[in-house]
Amino acid sequence: MTLFELKNIEKIYRNGDVETPALRDVTFTIEQGEFVSLMGPSGSGKSTLLQILGFLDEPSGGTYKFKGKNWNEYSSDEVANVRNANMGFVFQSFNLLARTDVLRNVMLPLWYSRIPSSEWNERAQKAIELVNMTHRINHLPSRLSGGEKQRVAIARALVTNPDVIFADEPTGNLDSKNGENVMRIFEDLHKSQKHTIILITHETDTARHAERMLTIKDGQIVSDKPVAHRSHRGLRK
Repeated sequence: MTLFELKNIEKIYRNGDVETPALRDVTFTIEQGEFVSLMGPSGSGKSTLLQILGFLDEPSGGTYKFKGKNWNEYSSDEVANVRNANMGFVFQSFNLLARTDVLRNVMLPLWYSRIPSSEWNERAQKAIELVNMTHRINHLPSRLSGGEKQRVAIARALVTNPDVIFADEPTGNLDSKNGENVMRIFEDLHKSQKHTIILITHETDTARHAERMLTIKDGQIVSDKPVAHRSHRGLRK
């Protein structure tokens, strides 16, 4: 099943008479179950593209379809439901609630979902187990390492069982050891849980954990190819 279909996507930012193109003629598809990295330097357009894929921004031109339906055919309520039920987001800065323990941080997306509250605790515990954080389930974020915080953020993205997980520079605030561990978790989730994962990164080594690499430069896709020699690293304790 095709999750994302983009054809000739453009994004232009306008400030008075000044136009700044961010994306130009972007065309690709992503199938359900793929692990894709979107790689490029700062200012290349990858964050803008993520915002369009995640219904956080609108294209200026071209066609963008999610699950076969054009983006502008979704009502505002449908967009909110798609983002909550079908998409999970993991960010570089973790975005955890400081005074809320791991369990309730992971449970947060369920408050805005259509999932019965009777299932929330079980779903949150299962997501926490998937990222090997059960032993920290009652801890506040202040008592977690950077790598542990990112694992909690991944669990939070998983808790609604979304079609796709967007990981935006997920290793950017981590040292190499914790960064490797986080990427191994994404690999394991893709392999065992069949999640579609879209990884946004400027680091080649991180991008090579994916199966397919899209390279963006100056707002254009300049390369779209399978990863020949993927990075595989064991999970370190």
